[in-house]
Amino acid sequence: MIFSALVVLQAGIIVTGGAVRLTGSGLGCPTWPQCTKGSFTPVPHQAQGKLHSWIEFSNRLLTFLLIVIAIAALIAAVKYSKGRLDRRRVIWLAIWQVLGIFGQGILGGITVLTHLNPLPVSGHFLLSIPLIAGALSLRQIMLNKEQVAISATTRSLSQVILALTILVITLGTVVTGSGPHAGDIQAKRYGIDPRTISWIHADSVIALISLAIGLFFVVKVADSQEAKELFGRKLNIFLLVALSQGVIGYIQYFTHLPELIVGIHLIGACLVWISMWNLCLTGNVAKRLSRL
Repeated sequence: MIFSALVVLQAGIIVTGGAVRLTGSGLGCPTWPQCTKGSFTPVPHQAQGKLHSWIEFSNRLLTFLLIVIAIAALIAAVKYSKGRLDRRRVIWLAIWQVLGIFGQGILGGITVLTHLNPLPVSGHFLLSIPLIAGALSLRQIMLNKEQVAISATTRSLSQVILALTILVITLGTVVTGSGPHAGDIQAKRYGIDPRTISWIHADSVIALISLAIGLFFVVKVADSQEAKELFGRKLNIFLLVALSQGVIGYIQYFTHLPELIVGIHLIGACLVWISMWNLCLTGNVAKRLSRL
């Protein structure tokens, strides 16, 4: 239960952070670690507006809840991993969750102090990617989730798809940092033409989905029946999520980036990564990364 909650909250930080950006509340609390000078919480009649202040402050509050859950997960990992051969890995995964969350807090402060410079803003999002992966890995180990042997061809193609997924997500942060939803109307952008970077991002998504479809047929031909059932099921989920995310991406582009659709697309990005990493864990695709 605690490990599943850790995964949900790691993804939740991304979603609430997206809400901060989409509502233009990135500087709702203009100082850090305090919300405003002399107060850790929003104050009445704050210049940034009550709504913006509380939206930004709520994101900070969720970070504190995440710290509590991460510490609880560390305690549970230490307690319930006794006697396991992989105990050291389990404990380190849990420790890195705690350290990563503190890192997120520091990086969040940098984004505020630099008035939403797009580099730390993107970094704030991208740091959540390995943290979600670590939380998923920890959950899989502690819940004894099944793994399956896959062919060398399937493994190699899956590694390419994993790398491309990371590229797609990274490009997505550049698209956001170049467009209208940068967290504040006066926030600095990357200075890249939004249309150009959007199409580069879209092309990478098309390549990702095409390779995933290719992997679907490779699994059918090259892998065992067990792999077809277990790994193939996780691949089907990834394909469904990625295709849906691609459709939402095109909808948001051609409807000129309405906040609601952009927010759904952000949730979709989390689901793409979660489904991709679950696929990797099931087939032990990223051996070195999954051992971190």
